[in-house]
Amino acid sequence: MLNIKKTVNGNKAVFALEGRLDTNTSVELDEALKPVVDGVDELLFDLGSLDYISSAGLRVLLATHKIFSKKNGMKVTNVNEMIMEIFEVTGFSDILTIE
Repeated sequence: MLNIKKTVNGNKAVFALEGRLDTNTSVELDEALKPVVDGVDELLFDLGSLDYISSAGLRVLLATHKIFSKKNGMKVTNVNEMIMEIFEVTGFSDILTIE
């Protein structure tokens, strides 16, 4: 299960994710992102309450990163130790802007 709290303020959007970002829930995140992508220039993912991320979730983050790399960028914050380990093993720690 994934809870997505979306906040849009001007040209910036914040997505706070809670739960599991996996094969089943990555579709939910992808759908939640679609209406926001064209309307904002900056995107922040708050992963403070994310328990798990699978390759499907990583694909959504990578695709979104590619879109926002042409804008003001995408940042990832509040990454816990387990998620950070996944980012490091997969090389995502070198690709994403993690604060």
